[in-house]
Amino acid sequence: MPTYIEPIKSSDLTTLCDELKKYSAIPQDYFDRFEVKRGLRNRDGSGVMAGLTKVCSVEGYYIDDGERKPIEGHLTYRGIDINDIVDACVAENRFGYEETAWLLLFGTLPTRNQLKLFNKVLSESRDLPEDFIEDMIMKAPSPNVMNKLERSVLSLYSYDSNPDDLSIENVLRQSIQLIAQLPTIMTYAYQVKRRYYLKESMYLHPLKAGLTTAETILYNTRSNMEFTDEEAKLLDLCLILHAEHGGGNNSAFATRVLTSSGTDTYAAISAGIGSLKGPRHGGANLKVAEMLNYLRADVKDITNEGQIADFLKKIINKEAGDRSGLVYGMGHAVYTLSDPRQIILKREALKLAEKKGYADEFQALDLIEKLTPEIFASEKNNNKKICANVDLYSGLIYEMLGIPVDLYTPLFAVARVAGWSAHRIEELITGNRVIRPAYKNVAVPKEYAPIDERISNFKRQTVYIPLDER
Repeated sequence: MPTYIEPIKSSDLTTLCDELKKYSAIPQDYFDRFEVKRGLRNRDGSGVMAGLTKVCSVEGYYIDDGERKPIEGHLTYRGIDINDIVDACVAENRFGYEETAWLLLFGTLPTRNQLKLFNKVLSESRDLPEDFIEDMIMKAPSPNVMNKLERSVLSLYSYDSNPDDLSIENVLRQSIQLIAQLPTIMTYAYQVKRRYYLKESMYLHPLKAGLTTAETILYNTRSNMEFTDEEAKLLDLCLILHAEHGGGNNSAFATRVLTSSGTDTYAAISAGIGSLKGPRHGGANLKVAEMLNYLRADVKDITNEGQIADFLKKIINKEAGDRSGLVYGMGHAVYTLSDPRQIILKREALKLAEKKGYADEFQALDLIEKLTPEIFASEKNNNKKICANVDLYSGLIYEMLGIPVDLYTPLFAVARVAGWSAHRIEELITGNRVIRPAYKNVAVPKEYAPIDERISNFKRQTVYIPLDER
């Protein structure tokens, strides 16, 4: 169990924070005055054009005479519609994540023999270096599996005999190994968390050769190692939909920013994981699950439209939920009328909800999807187009599959590493320039004052005592 660092005294921290805030705030009107595009967003919410890519296209609007026009969402991987990928796998009753990873990495769909070889390579690469589990995961447990994923990926650098070679051949090797190993790290990190933090039994199953990524996850997560083909195929579908989402999304951009500096694969991919951990990005699916729990606790009948509407008003006005004012699972930076991933997941969630006894929860999410746009417009006097996003139903599917909440966001990372790898390789091949946007300095010039002539601006006299004398 980790030994925690003794925290700074709260009175000292309050004093330090007061001082920090006085000199750190920047007036909001400065951003308009200097035409700063905060979040690298244009005034209409669209992203600033920062690069070119062949990996993925995310479309949710078009610009007509300078005005943003909403359209139904469209997502393509290497030019192929996501619906065509999913529909083909469902029609042929086969797994598709590995095929999707190949498509993202290499730019074309694999032949049957190529896919067979790729599956074999992935299966053979899932195992972690000798003593890695004991030294890097079991001896340094983390209460957050995403944090453990990030740290473990960074640690793999030390186990690579050629970690800094930026040749495409070497980066491809590292990428394939990470696609294979991340599910192993995730499931083992969760088991260690169960033991150290949840005080529950920990079970580390030996890896089973020949399993797909989805099957490997279910096999290693469950104590009895049992799962149905239907369960594995549904999880596989989720992995396909989460595998990639364009170069402008926060985690892919973070990966490309680090890649542009010439750093190693492990540092670049860990940056993507760190970004995805945030609740404004991949962590949103966890927040949807949390919101659903608030709903169950605060609403008498979660299938009643009026009660759901009242609850949403309270959320938007920061009177319910986590008091953030956000309806998680609703709204997207690009999609306006629909998120194609959400449409697919909603369809699959509906099929499973009746079987698993989650009809009420599904209906509640359906009502949230239906009511949020009109309630948001009314409460905020804002007619911005809002649609449900991929996170609204993914958490419910994971819950119905019996997947622990701790793995909701890590599953996103396990899937997305394929997309990050594709963007890293593309940046290495085509970028050739370190990414460095500009920040305007708006600090007021000041003269340096000798230490004995400085005047404290604290509201009260504060005496600082060196840490070693406390």
